[in-house]
Amino acid sequence: MIPLSWVLALSFILFGLGAVGFLTKKDLLSQFLSLEVMLNSASLAFVGFAAAARDLSGQVIVFFVITVAAAEAALGLSIILLVFRRRKTVRSDELRQMKG
Repeated sequence: MIPLSWVLALSFILFGLGAVGFLTKKDLLSQFLSLEVMLNSASLAFVGFAAAARDLSGQVIVFFVITVAAAEAALGLSIILLVFRRRKTVRSDELRQMKG
């Protein structure tokens, strides 16, 4: 069995990489993917804690996190697509002001 410290270290590394990617990338799609990496790292931490405690509650929480991530993916990609159709760009530094 993999030790909890290794699982948490991997989760922390993934979350850090996702945060760095979100803050440094200027493309909305790259920021969205970095946000998904951060969400998956939190899920990994929940599964690690659930396995260490020998309890299923963490895995049930991960099931709900996956459900929310699927809804977020559908909504996020549709919003990015609409922004691209209106503005012809998905760079976040060019989308500072939201105009109706």
